[in-house]
Amino acid sequence: MHSNNSLNLAINSFKESIKVKEDVINQGLDVLVKMAGMIAHSIENGGKLLLCGNGGSAADAQHLAAELLVRLRSHVNRQSLPAIFLGMDMSTITACGNDYGFDEIFARPLEGLGREGDVLLGITTSGKSPNVLSAFHKARQMGIETLGFLGCKGSPALELCDQAFVVPSNNTARIQESHITAGHVVMELVEEIFLKKGKQ
Repeated sequence: MHSNNSLNLAINSFKESIKVKEDVINQGLDVLVKMAGMIAHSIENGGKLLLCGNGGSAADAQHLAAELLVRLRSHVNRQSLPAIFLGMDMSTITACGNDYGFDEIFARPLEGLGREGDVLLGITTSGKSPNVLSAFHKARQMGIETLGFLGCKGSPALELCDQAFVVPSNNTARIQESHITAGHVVMELVEEIFLKKGKQ
């Protein structure tokens, strides 16, 4: 039988998650519509979406790439849309970490895989992840538009993003929960853009 403390922790976690999402709605979601438009425009013009993040944010980045590459909604069949997670594989990560340092594990693959006209979505709950910041800098040099899913106050990543969705919280778990919700919204909006254009 669960103790009252454990039950209260569970209830409070859900309440906190709801409160953060309400705060996100209140600050406005126009940025998610803009992000979807930028991603769709890039893909329509031969570009692609590149994604990066660490830990849970790496899982979110991979998750969102899969939504475009494969399928988001079970009742919607459309063409595969190009998206790549820059974490690649263990060989790439460890080679880059060994030869160039952990801070370059996203920037180095971006240099080889990215092209002008692509879009980079970097996910960092603190807004301070050095390897995501490095990828943003590299993207700027390459003419790649930058999108950020951020937390806390977003800086210093905020200053490197063409568009940024900033979750007004300092709690990593609550930030990540809002990030994946926002990610699903953006990918669904991208999907809708292509469906309306008849590209199924």
